[in-house]
Amino acid sequence: MAWDKPPLLEKTPTCPDRVIWHGETPQVIQKLVEWRNYRRRSRMGKNMRPAHLHWAQQRGSWGVGRFYFRVCVVDGRILELYYDRAAQGSDRRKGSWFLIQELL
Repeated sequence: MAWDKPPLLEKTPTCPDRVIWHGETPQVIQKLVEWRNYRRRSRMGKNMRPAHLHWAQQRGSWGVGRFYFRVCVVDGRILELYYDRAAQGSDRRKGSWFLIQELL
């Protein structure tokens, strides 16, 4: 993903201005929908007290959460993508972007 002006917080990204996919870089012309999911998966969901878990599911916690975007790109395609805040190891702590599907 690429931005004209990078997000202020790396782990809380804004909708990208361009999507890098299969050697293409189509411009995002409109953000259609945005949502977040802070659900803790697998063993991460079992390592908190219930009161803290409720709060973490509302606001997120370090390395937990996904930011979803449905966007329309310049050629009319509608793409659904997300940013996963989970670190992939000590050398890849920033999280990863994924393209879920092309809707049109």
